[in-house]
Amino acid sequence: MWLFLGQGASRRSLLAIFGLSILSAFLYDHYVRSTMAEKKPNFLIIVADDLGFSDTSPYGGEIDTPNLQKLADEGIRMTGFHTAASCSPTRAMLLSGTDSHIAGLGVMAEKIKKAPDVFKDKPGYEGYLNYRVAALGEILQDAGYYTLMSGKWHLGLKKELGPYARGFTKVLSTLPGAGNHYNHEPQLYDLKEQPSAIFKGDGIWMKNAEFINGSTDLPKDFYSSNTFTDYFIDFLKERTNQEEAQPFFGYLPFTAPHWPLQAPQEIIRKYRGKYDDGPVALRDRRLRSLIEKGLVPPDVEPAPLHMLKTKPWEDLSEEERKKSSRAMEVYAAMVDLIDVNIGRVRAYLEETGELDNTFIVFMSDNGAEGQLLEALPILAGYTVEDVVKKYYDNSLDNIGNHNSFVWYGPQWAGAATAPARGAKSHSTEGGIHCPCIVRYPPALKQSGLVTSTFTTVMDVVPTILDLAGLEHPSPIFRGREVVPVRGKSWRPILEHPEDESIQIYNGTDIVGWEQLGIAAVRVGDWKALFLPPPKGPGRWELYDLSRDLGEVHDLAERHPEKLKEMLQHYETYFQETGMFDSHTMYQEALKQRKAGREKVNAYQSTSYISTLRQGLVSIQAKLMNLIKGYWGEE
Repeated sequence: MWLFLGQGASRRSLLAIFGLSILSAFLYDHYVRSTMAEKKPNFLIIVADDLGFSDTSPYGGEIDTPNLQKLADEGIRMTGFHTAASCSPTRAMLLSGTDSHIAGLGVMAEKIKKAPDVFKDKPGYEGYLNYRVAALGEILQDAGYYTLMSGKWHLGLKKELGPYARGFTKVLSTLPGAGNHYNHEPQLYDLKEQPSAIFKGDGIWMKNAEFINGSTDLPKDFYSSNTFTDYFIDFLKERTNQEEAQPFFGYLPFTAPHWPLQAPQEIIRKYRGKYDDGPVALRDRRLRSLIEKGLVPPDVEPAPLHMLKTKPWEDLSEEERKKSSRAMEVYAAMVDLIDVNIGRVRAYLEETGELDNTFIVFMSDNGAEGQLLEALPILAGYTVEDVVKKYYDNSLDNIGNHNSFVWYGPQWAGAATAPARGAKSHSTEGGIHCPCIVRYPPALKQSGLVTSTFTTVMDVVPTILDLAGLEHPSPIFRGREVVPVRGKSWRPILEHPEDESIQIYNGTDIVGWEQLGIAAVRVGDWKALFLPPPKGPGRWELYDLSRDLGEVHDLAERHPEKLKEMLQHYETYFQETGMFDSHTMYQEALKQRKAGREKVNAYQSTSYISTLRQGLVSIQAKLMNLIKGYWGEE
């Protein structure tokens, strides 16, 4: 060793060199640690598609979800979290921090396509995430974040409207609102015309900035939840040294458990027989569990089970019951696999030491899906029922496989949304009251707690910007005018989750909902809602949610002055968000389209929704008769 160092090197010099090496190593280690300490937080948003409030174990469910339970034990569960009543409006609010009528999804694109003239040139009704808003990915990208997204987009079907264009550097995305979980779309293989409704656009799949061929460019063993997670983790693993030094913003929106209900048979078998006693029994079990966990009051009065004129369980044949319970078993398997894949992401972040510096939000985008889908158009001239009969095998033993196509219907959805009323696409609590788990040790002073504070999906953007130390860029961003956020930061809840007196929205803040006349407005614990026929009675209802989570006792007649006040609040919401009375015009357009007339004369339409919005309780009965005459007794 001494000869190698040379004859002129003294022991003192060697000690000095050795000391310098030790000091350099110490300083480098200190630099790395201080850099990590100063590094801004990472952000991870995970979205389940049409997940019910009580499906997962943290929210009283029997489905095996240990990773979500662990997130809840280390974080907080929200029982007052609210979204839009349907998918793409929620996603627009999630990524913009403002109302869907401002962000471009005043109406879902699938509805706009049926009557485009009604919505033409109407700001906020573009059917995609518009450029009046600064998308969260764009804001964080400009702030030096490494941004990645893998999963469902549903905010625009063109390249310039896709996730890469809106701030995500790494992307694997399906653009439409639904698709086969095994990437098996036989109805598209021999198609001569362009797909309509759900699928029309420049393409279905994107990787980064380009469209890809879903048939040839995706893995042969594709399964939605697994594949989206594979790509998500790979995007993190493949970061360069420079990218690893950046904080990251990850967006992982699963397409599960949205229909069609499909999952590997080995996971489905875990749930064999668990639902043989039907949806009423499941609802009762879930309610008991919700009460035991302190997630709903012990004296809660649940709404009647969501039925949509389906037959009660006891009136079904044995074969009908077997198929129905099998669909629920498949649904449970899909939720199970979401949890498994969340566990994979968590394990990777633990391995890299990034977990505790990552603000994690897990949520559903709306209430459970309870629609009867037979008549839903998914291709030009074809309904779901037509496509299923031609291309799929829904025999009992095949349900859940790639070539099956089933949904579980309103009663199972009602079991998942209980004690709330209704389901997805309703402005009742069953459509908008969703699970939400937050984990972020640096801000959370206590973990494992439940907060019932009213919050909304619009709050995610201002919360993330607050934790990142960033200001929202309005009024000018990337050379264009953008609107400010309407949501509120959750920092007060994170810092004091045990304090139920903390309110993010005060007693005068107005929060509203509306999609084609399905409307609601909330101020404090008071809520007024309107459901046009056939979803509801076609008049404004009034509820005190501090006493009636199930929206069972309509107080409209007992408190007419309070209803009048709430309608004035709805008028404020209507004006602030730039809405217009689309529902009557839309219905008229559909009637004219059915009769073979393409153009809609907007001036011939009587705006019943507007009349109802501004009306008093004393004229509701007359208006109800008018509505019945317009829409029919159904």
